[in-house]
Order: sequence, then C-alpha cells, then structure tokens
Amino acid sequence: MRSAGILMHISSLPSPYGIGTMGKAARQFAQFLQRAGQHYWQILPIGQTGFGNSPYQCCSTCAGNPYLIDLDLLIEDRLLLEQEVRAIDWENHAERVDYEFQGSVRFGLLRRAFQRGADRYEREISDFRRENPWVEDYALFLAVRESRGGESWEHWPEELRLRRRGVKESYATVLAEEMNFYIFVQFLFDRQWHDLRAYVHSLGIEIIGDLPIYVPYDSCDVWANPELFQLDAQGRPTAVAGCPPDYFSEDGQLWGNPLYDWDKMRQDGYRWWMERIRSAAKLFDVIRIDHFRGLESYWSVPAGEETARNGKWVKGPDHDFTAAISRNFPQLRLIAEDLGFLTPEVIRLQRDSGYPGMKVLEFAFVPYEPSSYLPHNYERNCICYSGTHDNETLGQWLASLNEETAAYVAEYLGVRTREECHWGVLRAGMASVADTFIAQMQDYLELGAEARMNEPGTVGAENWSWRVDETMLTDALADKIARLTRMYER
Repeated sequence: MRSAGILMHISSLPSPYGIGTMGKAARQFAQFLQRAGQHYWQILPIGQTGFGNSPYQCCSTCAGNPYLIDLDLLIEDRLLLEQEVRAIDWENHAERVDYEFQGSVRFGLLRRAFQRGADRYEREISDFRRENPWVEDYALFLAVRESRGGESWEHWPEELRLRRRGVKESYATVLAEEMNFYIFVQFLFDRQWHDLRAYVHSLGIEIIGDLPIYVPYDSCDVWANPELFQLDAQGRPTAVAGCPPDYFSEDGQLWGNPLYDWDKMRQDGYRWWMERIRSAAKLFDVIRIDHFRGLESYWSVPAGEETARNGKWVKGPDHDFTAAISRNFPQLRLIAEDLGFLTPEVIRLQRDSGYPGMKVLEFAFVPYEPSSYLPHNYERNCICYSGTHDNETLGQWLASLNEETAAYVAEYLGVRTREECHWGVLRAGMASVADTFIAQMQDYLELGAEARMNEPGTVGAENWSWRVDETMLTDALADKIARLTRMYER
C-alpha cells in the first residue's frame, strides 16, 4: 500500500506546559494528519530522556517519559488541582523545551497525583505491575538513585552494584514507597498513551515508533542484566560503542554505550531483546530499529579510549537475530535504519530480513554521481524521507548548498529556483516508487536552522527542544499536503 506520514516527536507539540504531551494537542495533531491525508505519525523514542536530553539515552528501554504525561488530563481525573498547575511559571519556558525546568517542576506535581490516586487505582496498578514485570527493576533503580542523590549505579555500594543475593530485596523493602511512586507514574503514562493511541487509530492513522539499538551504561537495563553486556567483574565496560573515522569525522564517533555480549544473548534466544520488542509492540504499530547495520557487525572501542580511532569491526548476531524476531513476531512490521556505510553483508541482511530500508533525499544529490538515494534508483520496499531528526531541516539544507549542487538539484527536480526546490524535493519523495514517504513537519512548514531537532555529535540546549507553534498547523497547509498526497496516490 502506497502511504505517507509525518515525523514529529510528541515533545514538539504545542501545549501550555513547556513540552508537548499526550493530551489535547496530540489529538489535534492527529486530526491535522487525517485532514492532510497521512497514514502514519512517526515519533522518536518515548522513554525517559537521559544524557543531553536525548530520547536515545533512556534509563529504561520500556519506561515512558514522565514529561509527556498530560497535566490537563490529570486535572480532569481529579489527581491534580487546577490552581496547583497554574501556579507554576510555564510561560517563560514555553518557546522551546527546557528540560532542566521540566525536571524541577514535573515530579512535584506527579507526587501530588500519586498521593491522591495510589489508593483509588490500587487494583489497576496491581494489574499493570503483573503485566509489565520490567517496572519492578526500573522503580527500584530510580528509587535507589534518588536516595543516593542521583548517583550513577557504578558508584553504589558493591553488594548493590553487583546485586548480591538478598540485597535487592532488602533495598526494595526500605524504598517501597518510592518504588510505588515510580510505578504509579508509569501506570499514568501507560493509561494516557493507550487512550491516545486508540484515538489516533479511530482516525485511520498508525504510529511508527523508534527502538534505539544501544542503551546507556547508567540504566536499569545494564544494572539489572550485567551478564548480557561486555562488562568486567566489577560491572564496568570493557568495550563501548561508536563508529569509525570517516569523511565527516577523522576521529570517528565515540558513543560510549556498553556493547552487548551477543554470544550470551544467543544462548536463551535473545530473551532480553524479545521482551524489549514485545513491550514496544504494545505501544507502536510499526517499529524502526535504530542503527540496523550494528546487527551485522559493530564498531567496538576499548573502554577508556578518548576517540573511536582504535576501534575494530566485530561480527554481530546477523541473520540469527532477525530470524529470532521472525519466529517470535511473525506479524510485526519493522523498518531497518540502514543509513551510513553499508557493506554487501549489511545490504544482504536488510534484504533477507524483508524489512524496508531508509532512503533520505538530503543524502541523494552529489552532482552527476550515481546514488542509491536518488528516487529513480528506489525499489518499492523502502521508506523515503525528506530528512530525519538528525538532519538539517530541508530549508536549512537547501540554503547551505553550493552553486553546483543547487544547480544539480534544480535540474534533477525540473525546477528553476532554490525556492521551488523545497516543494520539488517533497514532490519527488511523494512521486517515488517507495511504498512510504515521510517528511519532517519542519519541512512542510519550510522552516530553517532554528527548527533542527538534533545535531549529532553535539550536546546543547538546542538539541531535542524544538516546538511547533500551534498557529502554524493550519487547515490550508493540511489541505496542501493532502492534494500532494492524493496526486501521487498515497
């Protein structure tokens, strides 16, 4: 089925409370998507953001981000009082997401909701705990970390860091109330998410979610499952993730995430991964697997290195892993994020898996050189993107082109000016043979550098903080997108 969608994370939605949430604005955006003739709403990972405010650095692979819980819905449920919410100075933190501010005010409100709702929803919370066993380790992890002033688990007492027999149960008894709070927050998130997803489905729209390939070291996943990672006897990484030096970076990229012990994971059929995918399948209709090429082989950097230069390629689980997914989830729809330097082995894995790969138009235009990202080279089984959250916005990219590249883009698209190139690129994606075309919301809005979602390799307040102004999501724009979508039978 030919289809189209729009990429915009929930945090970028308009709302009165400094960050997009799962409330009214999310439903209004779903209505915008329906009017625009879109079938998919693609979002970024919805986990609790960590280092650099990145949704790809979450303290749990399964937990939802408390910042995305809608406060107005909590007022409607009588878990918060309107005056409690209005008393906070949201207005001075509204233009972009201020994560430090969100962290300073959100949990105080959620604790009030917990005080009012823990007993009221006791039975529902008990059901939630039974259906989501991951939440126990998550809640204990956060409760211990809070009791130790936010300290990373690598600095916890040895018996707790290494989870000696009986120690976990002892801490769980002492910190039971704090654990109950964090479980209650996840219960609220789960309830609001499934209500939103049901509404989105009622409009004929499906959600594409994102599954980061790696998890951060300071996460409950690593603490609770150290045997599944490349750690030493003291629980510290022996090798970390990254990517090798290339044209863009002479030192490569040192991500620092602990690497998986794939041999150990293979012994139980990748149980941890299958549970993780099962959890994601409860949330999303389609799942994008981040850094898919790392499943064929991954760049392993010795722990302690300051750059990724001295890493090496190590064989990953390859076809054995994708076969396990197929056995456990025969109906699951997945997307392979297969960007970057692709060897014949990676291409073979993607094709054999059957997962559609990604084609990014901003990567396509190298003057008069062949490129697999140019639309005339596509096969049907792929997803065409104008750009991703890691790219420049389309407007920013076009403005940065040198004269030769700009002339080539215009010639390829059959347009006369740079201004015409913007919608020419979007038309080329829509017209392509790719089964699905997805554009960032920023690209339909013709926004520039100020609206870029993330600049890889950098950490700063601008990353992950862009928010759309609700006045931008007009009926006229939705109708324009809808005409383009109908024209190319999506």
